[in-house]
Amino acid sequence: MTVLLGATELQRVVTPQDLLPALRQGFVAALGVRTAPQRVRQNLPASAGSIAVLLPGLLPDIPAYTVKVNAKFPGSDPAISGIVCLHDLETGELLALLDSAFVTAWRTGLSAALATDLLSPAGARTVGIIGAGAQADMTLRGLTRLRTIERLVIHDADGGRAHRMAEVWQRAGLACQVVGSAPEVARTCDSVVTATWSRRPLLGLPDVRPGAHITSLGADEPGKLELDAGLLRHARVIVDDLDLAMTSGALGSAGLGREDAAAVLGRVVDGTVPARTDDGQVTVYTPVGLPWQDLALSWAAYEAALRDGIGVGFRFHSRPQDGGHA
Repeated sequence: MTVLLGATELQRVVTPQDLLPALRQGFVAALGVRTAPQRVRQNLPASAGSIAVLLPGLLPDIPAYTVKVNAKFPGSDPAISGIVCLHDLETGELLALLDSAFVTAWRTGLSAALATDLLSPAGARTVGIIGAGAQADMTLRGLTRLRTIERLVIHDADGGRAHRMAEVWQRAGLACQVVGSAPEVARTCDSVVTATWSRRPLLGLPDVRPGAHITSLGADEPGKLELDAGLLRHARVIVDDLDLAMTSGALGSAGLGREDAAAVLGRVVDGTVPARTDDGQVTVYTPVGLPWQDLALSWAAYEAALRDGIGVGFRFHSRPQDGGHA
């Protein structure tokens, strides 16, 4: 039996409180996975979109794996559409199909919340947002469960979207200010989240306060870049995967090398690498996004859906008559 879990069903079965511990554990567990994560990307013809495939999602304690197929269209809402396929690790049986827009926004945002909490200065209670979309919003939802946030400073190229985010978070009790540029955000805040489609740097070293932290979510495919090379070279840079940081992430897009990364986030989570080495150090977390994160969220959602009887169940009927050729 395969379970179909769309955004409505996923909203019912998972919460940030459930997923933050699972993702924290996943960052450490993934350090022991020998199978390298793979990202395959292809531009779509005659459109501004692209297809990305992430596989395989593996973690030692989960008896399943995931394959995700995303189509990305920056001008659409949501900008990502596709599916995450959850398979039994032993038999290959398709256990669930999940909405990839939901899975991607939640796993990216909540993973970013963990990193932002770990790497930001201890007393930082004002957070800057550059790019007021779903991933930044999900990062805030996670971050407010990890530390006290009192104020947001928001910029988006679409001013209306920035004001809509401000209205939502004002109702949640945060003071909010919308400003006119990315540097204005960084000059005001000790903790900044960038989540844009930019292919040119939005921030350089002169824009950033000493001791500040930046989580840069936008540089997740070749050519996308939110922070300039000078800032990245100066900062203590933490990535989610060293190889992908070079082929698909910010370091490769900025022309920098593996030596410009201080560590992977899993080593900070497990305590073997310090988040920062002095109070005045600028830190940057710039992930690409990893298949195991899709698995951690998908498995938690699948188990909860089975427990609560949520989701549409269906069967694939396959009886090959030709010897079973693929």
